[in-house]
Amino acid sequence: MALVYFHCSNSDGVRIDQRGLAVGNLAEARDHAARVVQSLITAQCPEDWRDWTLHASDDLDVEIFALPFSSVLGEPH
Repeated sequence: MALVYFHCSNSDGVRIDQRGLAVGNLAEARDHAARVVQSLITAQCPEDWRDWTLHASDDLDVEIFALPFSSVLGEPH
């Protein structure tokens, strides 16, 4: 198991994941990332998520992968 953090950023700032999530493999981390993005874009808030990106990082803050919100929104990135 590895602890992965799911930070979100755009050109104006960063939302830091303080807790992280223990995942068994990369596929599990990608699935969780997609769920995080989906939950944020479907939340009842006025945020425009098109320029946001989720950054999955390990416990040493090394980025494992990035998931642009636009890929979940079905828009070109």
